[in-house]
Amino acid sequence: MTYRERRPPRGTGAGVACVWSRESSNAEDSTTVTVVPDGCVDVMWERESGRLWVAGPDTRAHPARNVSLVGLRFRPGDTSLGLPVSELLDARVDLGDLWGSRAGELLSRLEASTGVDEAQRILLAALPTDPDPAIGAIRALAATGETVRGMADELGLSERQLNRRSHAAFGYGPKTLHRVLRFQQALTLARQGLGFAEVAYRAGYADQPHLAREVRTLAGQSLGELTSGRKP
Repeated sequence: MTYRERRPPRGTGAGVACVWSRESSNAEDSTTVTVVPDGCVDVMWERESGRLWVAGPDTRAHPARNVSLVGLRFRPGDTSLGLPVSELLDARVDLGDLWGSRAGELLSRLEASTGVDEAQRILLAALPTDPDPAIGAIRALAATGETVRGMADELGLSERQLNRRSHAAFGYGPKTLHRVLRFQQALTLARQGLGFAEVAYRAGYADQPHLAREVRTLAGQSLGELTSGRKP
């Protein structure tokens, strides 16, 4: 299995984190890969089956079939699918259930594509984004570990308004968003080869046992298990 991702071309909607592909060398392979929470929403197309679907933001690890895919990943909060992201939480939904005939037209274009690069360009053209600066501010504050009250005061919102906007944009509230973003920071640091005690300190955990508990809760595996192989 080969996983590749790249930044979208210049001029693409700023809310797109990357386009990616996963190639499985064996169509009969029945193994699974583990997808861990990252706060993002992905739109994916499987050429073999023709399925076109959306993976919502996760609060736990999800097993995924080891099949060849082409995908587009939105930055946390920058999804542009026309519905509150809370409706996609921990879900895998066919795009046709959300878009109707519009998804069928997109699928037809994907099926006529001649390779991964063209399929990615089609997805980028069909899923433009126009990020909301206010949502970006929530994301930035959540990444720092600011309290909900502090975030609300900084943004000039009530805590109820902040939670409502956060659930609509990210799928969950600011506290969960912080946990997911902190987990991803820890995973990045660990993959760079830092010791786990240093990872815990830099990512803002109380100590290494706190890091270990949070990783196990969100990913269902230890940090060592997650960093022993390639990103799925």
